[in-house]
This record gives sequence, structure tokens and C-alpha cells, in this order.
Amino acid sequence: MRSFAHVFCRLLPVALGIFLWSGCGRNEEAEQRTAGRLPVAARRGSIGLSVLTLTNPFFKEIADTMSREAAKHGYEVLVVSGEFDVAKQQNQVKDFIVRRVSAIVLTPCDSKAIGSAIQEASTAGIPVFTADIACLAPGVGVICHVATDNYSGGKQAAQAMIEALRGRGNVAILDHPEVESVLLRTKGFEEVIAAENQTPDVAIRIVAKIPGGGVKDKSFKATEDLIQAHPDLSGIFAINDPSALGASAALEKAGKRAQIKIVGFDGQLEGKQAIKAGKIHADPIQFPDRIGAETVRVIMDHFAGKEVPKELLIPTSLYRKADAEKDPMLK
Repeated sequence: MRSFAHVFCRLLPVALGIFLWSGCGRNEEAEQRTAGRLPVAARRGSIGLSVLTLTNPFFKEIADTMSREAAKHGYEVLVVSGEFDVAKQQNQVKDFIVRRVSAIVLTPCDSKAIGSAIQEASTAGIPVFTADIACLAPGVGVICHVATDNYSGGKQAAQAMIEALRGRGNVAILDHPEVESVLLRTKGFEEVIAAENQTPDVAIRIVAKIPGGGVKDKSFKATEDLIQAHPDLSGIFAINDPSALGASAALEKAGKRAQIKIVGFDGQLEGKQAIKAGKIHADPIQFPDRIGAETVRVIMDHFAGKEVPKELLIPTSLYRKADAEKDPMLK
């Protein structure tokens, strides 16, 4: 009969192997959860996310946050980008339907034209949510819209412009009217300027509103056209940081940085750096990580049968040079 020691020695390597294998498996799964990826066996389902563009860090942060948060609940987020092409985004929704995702989240490339794709998903029994940019198509069944309070942010931008110009001057807006969030920003901006112009201390005239596409290169060219058409321009409200950075580059090239003040919108790292350097006066800053996290929370509540709001708005915060100088991210 074999001794206990002999049997123990034979079994010890096997036991250690099983222990190490199971431990590595748990560690690997933990790492995948942290990265927003789950092994197939751990997945409860998938969520399709199509963003406006992944070239803008704002939307990438929404996608990254959603992936991390959804993984905690056992869901994988399938991230794609419409890249400003609503037809491409409509096809992405069709693909999500074919893949039978558990939910779809969109930041629409066109707030009206995306309506038919949302309706198609709803008809297929897949709940649709929007983040940052709402759908404006009538009669479309979006479960919940999670976004920045863009209207109030536009009002903050107007106050910052009045502050930058000391209440006097001609202003232009670098617009992107295809998306609902920008419509709200410009609406809030224009309303505050109009109201403040009724007071004796403010005389600001909006002399132009031209499309900058929400991107640097188009906004650069649009700003060049603006300063040619309006040599007495005093300020530019750029509807996001890429627009503001494009405008800043055009003003620097033309030697008009001191003459024309820029108010942006977003609070991306590059935008905050430009505020610290004095290239942009201020930004109403957004919190894309909160948008991503709240979107996942609302989806999970909906899956659990809880009543969710039709709209969830996250306030902006006005960020000036003094804030940038104290910002630990910019040290």
C-alpha cells in the first residue's frame, strides 16, 4: 500500500495547477470587466452604441464610460461611429437589430433623419435611448434621453461673452444646426444676449451665424471667412471645443487673437489648455463620463422594470482661466 506522503506528493502538482488555473481565470475576467470586455460565458447581453464621431474625445469618453459601467452588470457595449453620416448610422442600427442587442443607444448624426431607424428598432422590440443629442423626429419612441443641459449651458456661454466683451461688440456664432444639442446651445445664447441688450449696460449684436461642422478644419475656414466679412468682429461663440480651437488657430494666423474673444463649449482637455493659455475666454463644461454612467444606469433600471424619466439633464459649469490655473489636470 502506498504511503500517504507518496500520494500527497503525486496529487500536490495537480491541486496547484487547478488552483492557479482557476485563479488566473478569475483575474482575467476581472481585468476584462475593468476594461469593459467580458468573456462570452459572463455576458448577459450586449448594448449597441452608435456615436456621432469618435474623432471627438467627448464621445469617446461617453463610449469608454458606458463600456466600463455596462460590464459591471454583465453587458458588452458594441461601439460604432456614424462619423456625421446619418445613412451610415441608420445601417448601424439595422446591424444592431440583426444582432439582437438588448438595447440601443444613439448620439444621432441628424436629430430628425434618425427617426426612421429608431422606429425600426422599437418595432423589433429593442428599447432605444439617446445620449447627448436627442431625436427630434415626431412620434418616435425613445425610452430616455440623457444629456447635458445644453440650453442652460448656452445661457452660461452668453454671460461669459458679455463678460469677455464688457457688454459691447459684434459677435458671430460658429454653428452646427443638424444636431439638437447645438440648437439648444444657440437658443440659450441668443435669448440671453437679446434679454441683456434691453439693459443700458449691454449692446451686443449677433452679426453672423455660420456652420463650422463642429470640427476644427471647417471651423478654421469658417472663421477666416467671418473675419473677412466682419473686420470689426469682437467675439465668437463656438458651439464646441473643436470649433473653438479651429477658430483660435484662424485668429492667430490673422493676428486677431487680441481683438476677438472666443467662448467655447465642452471642457475637453485641449479646450481647457487653451483657456489656461488665454486663447479661449471660457467654456461651459460638460461631463461626458456622467452622461455615459447615467445612460447605463437608466438602461439597467429599464431592464429591471423600473419607471425611468423621459429626459435626464446634467448641468454645465462655467470654466474660466482662473479655474484652469487651479486645475490639477493641467499641472
